[in-house]
Amino acid sequence: MSLTVALSKGKLLSGTAGLFRMAGLPFPEDEGRKLVVALDGLRFLFVKDMDVPTYVEYGAADCGIAGRDVLLESGSDVYEPLDLGFGRCRLVVARPLEASADRRSLSSIRVATKYPRIATAHFLESGLSAEVVKLSGSVELAPGLGLADCIVDVVETGRTLEENGLVAVEDVAHSSARLVVNRASYHARRQEISALLESLRRAC
Repeated sequence: MSLTVALSKGKLLSGTAGLFRMAGLPFPEDEGRKLVVALDGLRFLFVKDMDVPTYVEYGAADCGIAGRDVLLESGSDVYEPLDLGFGRCRLVVARPLEASADRRSLSSIRVATKYPRIATAHFLESGLSAEVVKLSGSVELAPGLGLADCIVDVVETGRTLEENGLVAVEDVAHSSARLVVNRASYHARRQEISALLESLRRAC
């Protein structure tokens, strides 16, 4: 029975492909629009990045590769044995350049984000009342259109923020790609998962 691996179709895919090949593991070359690909003892599921932890937690996949940002947002109960070292980025609070960087004078704030769970927890921890507006993309537009006072989003270089008149004022979390494993699979298929884990660890 093939080991099932859930992979994001998004920004981590090229790094995942490079890592698998460096580790000498099979990886689909170009399967077009196929969402399930079986190859040399592995079965790959190509899903949305936010869905990877769900497929793994509920056992539809034995393991998967997801960003720490996605894992924090999902809150999924999965085993996380390995930081794969690619896809590094930061989750930040960003606001318009002209706005004050000191939010302590504010009693409440409206935040636009793709990460409502993370944003809510972050501002709650800071003792600030936050109304969270969930967006699926183009979050950087929200402050300029009056939809939000600030955003919580992932940044790599900061260029997109700059191009939209925003500046990062606070780090929320650091992220990179992680191997995650279904807890039942880790015990039931320990030998196969350990072999995959060791191959990826050597290639990191």
